[in-house]
Amino acid sequence: MLLGLASVVIVVAGLRSISWLVAPTFLALVIVIATSPVSDWLAGKGCPRWLSTLVLVVLVYAVLITFAVVVVLSVGRLATILPQYAHRAEEMVAELSRALAGFGIGPDQVRAAVGKIDFGRLAGFMGALLSGVATIGTNLVFLLALLLFLSVESSGLGTRMAVIIGDHPETARALTGFARGTRSYLVVSTVFGAIVAVLDAVALALLGIPLAVLWGLLAFVTNYIPNVGFFIGLVPPVVLALLQGGWQLALTVVVIYLVLNFLVQSVIQPRFVGDAVGLSTTVTMLSLVFWTWVLGPLGAVLAIPLTLLAKALLVDSDPRARWANAFLVSNRISRQAV
Repeated sequence: MLLGLASVVIVVAGLRSISWLVAPTFLALVIVIATSPVSDWLAGKGCPRWLSTLVLVVLVYAVLITFAVVVVLSVGRLATILPQYAHRAEEMVAELSRALAGFGIGPDQVRAAVGKIDFGRLAGFMGALLSGVATIGTNLVFLLALLLFLSVESSGLGTRMAVIIGDHPETARALTGFARGTRSYLVVSTVFGAIVAVLDAVALALLGIPLAVLWGLLAFVTNYIPNVGFFIGLVPPVVLALLQGGWQLALTVVVIYLVLNFLVQSVIQPRFVGDAVGLSTTVTMLSLVFWTWVLGPLGAVLAIPLTLLAKALLVDSDPRARWANAFLVSNRISRQAV
């Protein structure tokens, strides 16, 4: 056991040191796994394998490039909008300081706390943010290259799996289960994420919140982050609503998100996600924290597929380790197994 724990520490440290490579590579692998049935369907309809792969790669490229362009343009516009709210933010802080003074908090303490808030740094922060967004181009090129190579290599997956089945049937069965579970999870999260994104964008546009499309895309992406994705997607539009229309508009945005996002993401979607991946809620939450720490923000988005891969390699592929499923799977699946 000590040897195993030491090995885990070394592997995790190695993953953290090359997270810049592991995260986009695994993202490309997940995209290929999710889209491979489309290529197989086209090949089944008589389309040559190379042509079906080419069509699929072009479609994925178009979606990723469009997404990146929308994000970059929206963030650029956000950099020009935020300085307009700086004066409003200062007024709100002044109102808050007067309210706190009414509760017995001394003026000196209020001024000391308010003085630490420097809205002049807002422009510098946005400049740093935009310079960070500029690196998206390099990462996108790397991701697109990985997608191309993995998509071409996936045409020979059947032959490779046949070799694995001959030598290690348990491993082959575990990897097949990982691909099936990942595909099911992505389908469920994508469908519900698209529904929430459209509803949020329309509601924010009707309320007059700037960059409604960007916040809709944020809601879509954060839908892949289990448990806390709702709160991450909620903060930016609420802050903008607060600066633009006061606490009434901000409260309206919170209520809309609670009705739409919380109902869909926290009540309805987990039932389908649980059926798709079979992981318990506790394991899902711990995997989110762990993979975010190891791989950064992209690890939060890929937490569930990464956990499924680790489970396939360490538990499902070894009959001696199947007992660990009692602590990993959800209660409903555990009862079915019994």
